Amino acid sequence: MADRLVGKKAPDFTMHTALGNGEEFGQVSLSDYSGKWLVLFFYPLDFTFVCPTEIIAMSEAVELFQDLDAEVLGISTDSKHSHRAWINTPRDANGLGKLNYPLASDINKTVARDYGVLIEEEGIALRGLFIIDPEGELKYQVVNHLDVGRSVDETVRVLQALQSGGLCPANWKPGQKTLTAK
Repeated sequence: MADRLVGKKAPDFTMHTALGNGEEFGQVSLSDYSGKWLVLFFYPLDFTFVCPTEIIAMSEAVELFQDLDAEVLGISTDSKHSHRAWINTPRDANGLGKLNYPLASDINKTVARDYGVLIEEEGIALRGLFIIDPEGELKYQVVNHLDVGRSVDETVRVLQALQSGGLCPANWKPGQKTLTAK
């Protein structure tokens, strides 16, 4: 069983990326997000069927995240070259098209392993989503089966709840009262 990550410092990383413009490569480290919230999500493989729905939905919502002082980073165990090829493949041909955030390459599988989402025998990551606060503490994680995509709306809601500073009941939304411990 993987060690608990929530409430601890997020595992550090440095990875190569394909930038969302589909032209350039870069490099990203956890320290690049110091002072900001980070929505970090793992997906299984490039050129698949459920993954582009999540990646595109996150890209279309990136302004919502940025308005909440958060950045988005997608990760799989594919190469940065595969990421760039997928970004440069049109959406009507099962591609991603241009994105508003980078895709990181965890080709050595270290980061997926450190975050507890690596399926060792397949060499791919489960659908893991993590929210890391500006001080580098991992505040939220959800991991689900490969067949089920995640909800961008729920990710935004959880980020807002974490930023509220209060005790948020189930289905809490911004503007609603938080709970008071008695």
